[in-house]
Amino acid sequence: MKKITAGVVIFLFALVFFSVNVMAEGSVAGIWNTIADHGPDRGKTEFYIEIFEKSGLYYGKIVKLLLKPKDALCNQCPENLKDKPLLGMIILKDMKKTGKADGDFGAEYAGGTIMDPENGKSYKCKLWVKGDVITERTYGRLFYRTRNWHRVK
Repeated sequence: MKKITAGVVIFLFALVFFSVNVMAEGSVAGIWNTIADHGPDRGKTEFYIEIFEKSGLYYGKIVKLLLKPKDALCNQCPENLKDKPLLGMIILKDMKKTGKADGDFGAEYAGGTIMDPENGKSYKCKLWVKGDVITERTYGRLFYRTRNWHRVK
């Protein structure tokens, strides 16, 4: 009887521990705010990005502009997006959940790119999701930039 009780206790502990870790990871899908990290608007919410899944990959489009007019255009974008509206533009592409997790940052998504509408350049990126926070890391040639997004409730 004691073996069964000990086994049940261990099983329940493992189940609770696993459930808490899964819940802490959260889901990358949803609406997130992005914070300006340079210039006169540093620290202010730039826009909302909606991340959605399509065929096993994740994409993100701008769904609300907060520092620019609603009809703002992407003046610095590459030719196929040049002078197109920022609102509705897909800037995050081809992200895939890797199955890896970082204890501090959460579940990892990688393999895709993010386009910076300010300069029109696309960068390799990784996202980590933990609860209501995404840690976004973009990679340039020699350096990387890390910033946090927060889930819009």
